[in-house]
Amino acid sequence: MPSPMQAYSVGGAVRDELLGLPVVDRDWVVVGATPQQMLDLGYRAVGRDFPVFLHPVTHEEYALARTERKSGPGYRGFVVQASPEVTLEEDLARRDLTINAIARDDAGALIDPHHGVRDIEARVLRHVSAAFAEDPVRILRLARFAARFADFTVAPETLALARDMVEAGEVDALVAERVWQELAKGLSEQRPSRMFAALRDCGALARVLPEVDALFGVPQPVQHHPEVDAGVHVMLALDLAARECAPLPVRFALLAHDLGKGSTPEAEWPRHVAHEQRGLPLIDALCSRLRVPSECHDLARLACRFHTDIHRALELRPATVLKVIEGSDGLRRPERFTHMLLACELDARGRLGLEDRPYPQRALMQAALDAARAIDAGAIARVSARERIAEDVRQARLGAVTAAIAAVRPA
Repeated sequence: MPSPMQAYSVGGAVRDELLGLPVVDRDWVVVGATPQQMLDLGYRAVGRDFPVFLHPVTHEEYALARTERKSGPGYRGFVVQASPEVTLEEDLARRDLTINAIARDDAGALIDPHHGVRDIEARVLRHVSAAFAEDPVRILRLARFAARFADFTVAPETLALARDMVEAGEVDALVAERVWQELAKGLSEQRPSRMFAALRDCGALARVLPEVDALFGVPQPVQHHPEVDAGVHVMLALDLAARECAPLPVRFALLAHDLGKGSTPEAEWPRHVAHEQRGLPLIDALCSRLRVPSECHDLARLACRFHTDIHRALELRPATVLKVIEGSDGLRRPERFTHMLLACELDARGRLGLEDRPYPQRALMQAALDAARAIDAGAIARVSARERIAEDVRQARLGAVTAAIAAVRPA
């Protein structure tokens, strides 16, 4: 670009290059330009809150250098200034973490006024400046980066600042869409448990996800849960799901499947009778509050309601197995049923020292589902009396399920 306009690669692309990680998206900051100049060069405007443009060829994002001034509560309470006079250093100063506040010019030189390279080498997540406290979303991003970079630690002063923000009520101003966006990203990282640990450490988990926070410190029967603590169990299951590359709905189902244990009266600890039923309204409340997508909400409800039944699949009568399949709508939604089975397996193996134990229940339930779906209901309807069609179809499915179970059930 002609002087004085200049573009710099910034943020995650520079950070990931320094970490030796593949760069998926590259963002740019443009210094010395006006929106009209960008349009004249063929860039397409896409920014809603501040000037962001797509490159006419690469379609990478180019944002005009900008500053922000706090004007109200929450992450939307900012006045943004983007003008040719804003410097690269001023733009970098508004960023969240030092590792995300590094730029690279077109000659390959690094611009690192906040020592992000040093923090990458030391494996530290550190805030850039006191302006971190002005945006509560940065607490969620801090926790998400803790989940992404499992060998990084949070700087003590950054953790202290996050605690102050929680105590000041900043987290209470977060909007549902941003909470879910960051939660979904954190669940999808390599060590999801570290996101929740960071949120607990600063007190934010109790504000953002009180249903999950309530699980920590709740005991479970040691014969089934060597880790004992219900919150620790959920974290073990989440990390196992990440190692096995489970999709997001399965990970969210694991996060939510035991929420009912957080409402068990202490007098009934460590048993959690009927926690499945108690968990359903908690899941509904959480999903409504955060506007969780229906795919995740529905699978969480199914895992909560049926996980103990599926854990006992080797003992269940074929009629009960078919009832679980029907009750979870597995005949119409087989892929979701398969995801539920995966969540149940990860729940059973997400326990201290039991990560590698076999889970034949999954294969049994999958075989039963496949057998039930193989029945040709239309063919039965053509030869059955109208009033007997439903019963004849169910009996045929029950027979198929019985045979399938007999074929795969361990002796």
